[in-house]
Amino acid sequence: MFVIGNGNIVTRDSSCPFIENGAVAVEGNLIRETGETAALRAKYPGAEFIDAKERLVMPGFINTHMHYYSTFARGISLGGKPATTFGEVLSGLWWRLDKQLTLEDVYYSCIGPMIDEIRSGVTSVIDHHASPFAVEGSLFKIAEAAKFFGIRSNCCYETSDRDGEKTIAAGIKENADFAKYCKEQNDDMLTALFGMHAQMTISQKTLERCIGAADAAGVGFHIHAAEGIEDVIDAVSKYGLRVIERLYKNGVLSEKSIAVHCIHITEEEMEMLKKSGVAVVHNPQSNMGNAVGVSPVLDMLKKGVLVGMGTDGYAADVLESYKTAAILHKHAKAVPSAAWAEPPAMLFDNNKKIMERFIKGKVGALSKGHYADIIIVDYRGPTPVNANTINGHILFGVSGRHVDTTIINGRIVMKDRVLVNIDEEALLAKSREHAQKLWDRI
Repeated sequence: MFVIGNGNIVTRDSSCPFIENGAVAVEGNLIRETGETAALRAKYPGAEFIDAKERLVMPGFINTHMHYYSTFARGISLGGKPATTFGEVLSGLWWRLDKQLTLEDVYYSCIGPMIDEIRSGVTSVIDHHASPFAVEGSLFKIAEAAKFFGIRSNCCYETSDRDGEKTIAAGIKENADFAKYCKEQNDDMLTALFGMHAQMTISQKTLERCIGAADAAGVGFHIHAAEGIEDVIDAVSKYGLRVIERLYKNGVLSEKSIAVHCIHITEEEMEMLKKSGVAVVHNPQSNMGNAVGVSPVLDMLKKGVLVGMGTDGYAADVLESYKTAAILHKHAKAVPSAAWAEPPAMLFDNNKKIMERFIKGKVGALSKGHYADIIIVDYRGPTPVNANTINGHILFGVSGRHVDTTIINGRIVMKDRVLVNIDEEALLAKSREHAQKLWDRI
């Protein structure tokens, strides 16, 4: 047991959102209680004491949409004609890169982003993977890396038609096998969804096969939806339906599923998202980088759609998405007072709700009975820091590099900016070696 004390505790618990000179008592992998430092130290005199030194103590961040393998594109130069459409981004970069991944590449592509996640205080991640010529065992390689670093993870394989029948069958089997494994492990540190790329790469036959396999496995879906206008054009031309309409009518959308992006959608489709209960994940940096448009997340939130926030592999530090969302939607609306409340709601409230749909326990708050996913942030504000001002301080003053200590599931994985029992340099050197060999193959 240990107690983190002498901190400014940001609980994300509405009953007691902020405790000045507060403490968090941790027993095993759970938070036992929060309170004033003096009181908890007196109550647990034998507990190890971690001095927060008046810094912020907060729940670890949650990233509800990530692509670990995409890290191997960092710095890549493929030459050729620059992409002018989202479809060209997919075919010219991502669908060339993922075809070259081996199982060992899959593992080492996780190294850099997982180190970055721990360093930036991200403790739970929902990942979406693709390696069409190394499908079997790929999710288990990601799980191996997640277990090594100690990151709470949910994984899936993005099934699609783009590489033929053999790869379709392998993708369906990998999702099913991994979901079965996670169910047998019965551990909230590792869970599963059933991955599909996007409706534009999923024929009706494949969609029905995926639905049957997911139902048998007892899991929902993780799918990109209406990210680029190409997805809408495909759906309308082939099925006479828009993207969300097709997914809704086929039963893909539910409280067990995640629909990522949802940019090119109508008012009627927003109603379908709301009615289905599906979670939507907003990825503002990726959307801007791919020039696919601005997701109408402010409108979706007004309608009661559960919208969370991810990075889409663009970064590991989810605070970058938080900061970008706040600026993007003001700019898009041309209203400086827009998007003040929504970004913190997506990151701090809704990501918690989304992650808790796929685990039995609770995350995202420093409250009794929640998993002990805790970060200490080396930030002391130049203006008053309290329950009313904390989101503004995080927006304008805090970055992932302010995180000093990261604790996941009651285990200290980084202390004083040093990962515990991890040889970062050796691992990153191996990652670079694998990345270079992959680049040479493209």
